[in-house]
Amino acid sequence: MNFDSYQSPFSWRYASPDMRALWSETHKRRLWRQIWVALAEAQISFGLVTPDQLADLRAHVNEINISRALEIETQIHHDLMAELKTYAEQCPLGGPILHVGATSMDIEDNAEALRLRAACDLILQKLQSLLLTLADKIAAYHDLPLIAWTHLQPAEPTTLGYRLAFYAQDLWTDWHTLQRVRASIRGKGFKGAVGTAAAYMEWTGADRYPAFEDHLSRLLNLPFYPITSQTYPRRQDYDLLCALAGLGGSIYKIAFDVRLLQSPPIGEISEPFSQHQVGSSAMPFKRNPIQSEKINSLARALANLPHLAWDNAAHSLLERTLDDSANRRALLPEAFLIADELLITLQRILRGLNVNLPVIQRNLNTYAPFAGTERLLMALVQAGADRQAMHEVIRHHAMNAWQALQTGQPNPLITSLSADPAVTAWLPAERIQELINVDHYTGIASQRAQQLAAEIHALFPPSPQSQE
Repeated sequence: MNFDSYQSPFSWRYASPDMRALWSETHKRRLWRQIWVALAEAQISFGLVTPDQLADLRAHVNEINISRALEIETQIHHDLMAELKTYAEQCPLGGPILHVGATSMDIEDNAEALRLRAACDLILQKLQSLLLTLADKIAAYHDLPLIAWTHLQPAEPTTLGYRLAFYAQDLWTDWHTLQRVRASIRGKGFKGAVGTAAAYMEWTGADRYPAFEDHLSRLLNLPFYPITSQTYPRRQDYDLLCALAGLGGSIYKIAFDVRLLQSPPIGEISEPFSQHQVGSSAMPFKRNPIQSEKINSLARALANLPHLAWDNAAHSLLERTLDDSANRRALLPEAFLIADELLITLQRILRGLNVNLPVIQRNLNTYAPFAGTERLLMALVQAGADRQAMHEVIRHHAMNAWQALQTGQPNPLITSLSADPAVTAWLPAERIQELINVDHYTGIASQRAQQLAAEIHALFPPSPQSQE
């Protein structure tokens, strides 16, 4: 790499080598050539191409020479034509028949659809692996009680497994959404300059054109839109980027929660922190949640990309304008590169997640007694006490307990309530303590968490690939 010139962080810092290779210039041009070869193969039966010409094209299909193509492009200012001329120079027999009847977008848009589908496959593989990791964590912690939070205030107990299941449920929805969107990806097909296929029909004949395009669809293993303009509908990009942004939102929430829970006032879980990792250049003690913060930073960028895809679709005037072309060079690759990095990073966090059991228990001891006051009030009323009078008694004890916590003392609520004659007149102290001790007052949490983990494991049986 040349670090004397600007390099995108996605070129080397973020995303996997496989995803970067998929969106590389070399791979794009190789796809273009594969589509030209498929077009030539389909044209043999119409007498436009000979077997020897097709063999010549196949022999040179992987001889990508970007420096030569860029040299030509400086003269003609058309990247696909420059690649076409480069390929033709390498093929003395097949070169003269390359691109017959086609327009640039017959090549580019079909190649783009193939790349979009392959990129979706990489994302779905990583998402499947992530779901399996989550399912393992859910199963391990399905019944571990901890205090839940609403409005960033301690609420009632839940379980760690149930909280993780909430995340997994969103990600499972994302997996189904991406599966559906991936299955709907289609290429432009071969329909020429404005989508009417007029140039192709000149030499195939109207009756043979459908079979010609169907043949190409099979050769490329790519379904085609039946109706297009010069391009495939840019709505396709928008739908796909919305699905990726939705995935980003699910991952963002998990990372944001990790950041909150890692803060010392809560301190229940934390992302992995390596032995030699530096948290701050100025403060050596810092253990900043940099992986979660990176996720939130990149996911924000991903969240904004569907708007640009919307503009490209809505502003594509009549049969085509070129004002989407430049931004799509970055828009589509970066959407997938960001999503890829989000999945990689969250997988790293979850696999190395630190669960601080003593702190979880401490927080539960501190805050869970407040959640038991509702159970106590109901039991008192069932025993014959005045609901309004008991509510005021319990409220008074609860406020005093909050005050004690603010000064660093242990929560005195259980002790004070079980010693108050106004309460013990209706229930014995042992029963009061039992009602307020709600460490395992977690309802359906454990059962539903285990159920989701089992469903994920059933849908995605672990494989060597998923363990990478």
